[in-house]
Amino acid sequence: MLITELKNKDVIKSLVKGKAFVLVCHGCKEIRFPEHEADALIKELTEEGIVTGTLVTDYICNVENLKLRLQKHAAAIEAADSILVLSCGVGVQTVADQYPAKRVVPGCDTYRLPGFQGVTPLQHDCKQCGECFLNLTGGICPLTACSKSLVNGQCGGAKNGKCEVDPNMECGWERIQRRLAQIGRLDVLKCPIQVRN
Repeated sequence: MLITELKNKDVIKSLVKGKAFVLVCHGCKEIRFPEHEADALIKELTEEGIVTGTLVTDYICNVENLKLRLQKHAAAIEAADSILVLSCGVGVQTVADQYPAKRVVPGCDTYRLPGFQGVTPLQHDCKQCGECFLNLTGGICPLTACSKSLVNGQCGGAKNGKCEVDPNMECGWERIQRRLAQIGRLDVLKCPIQVRN
């Protein structure tokens, strides 16, 4: 089981640059999600003129379902500078895959709770590590995309873009670098300390 908590409101505002489309996942029933806090945050951001549109749904980790639901919000997403995702890390990664040229930021942190994790086959995984930093890695989780779960960059063992541990797996950090280049955020790799934005 896992639990999601909203990031601090000031942190969320610092992550969202310009206008934002907000995507809220009510998620699996075994996940605790802060619905009332999310509603209050969306209302505040809307009143401040930040929000271009909102979609509240469930199971955004289901790619085909997500694509269908987002179709009617295409104009609002296009008008946004970033997509604020209020979900676990799996949802953030799924949305980032759908919009590789758009800045996708997590609005929640995910924490692990003991118990059954489910058996749903997904394209992504969330290590439920606490403070989600997918905003710094282009929506690709280094803990799950890297065989060594390295959080501070590539190990240097990749050959032809493939992982040295699993030659059938693409190097997670090379994927992260390509995504950051695509959205113009390579600057976050140059900073020796974690940058909030």
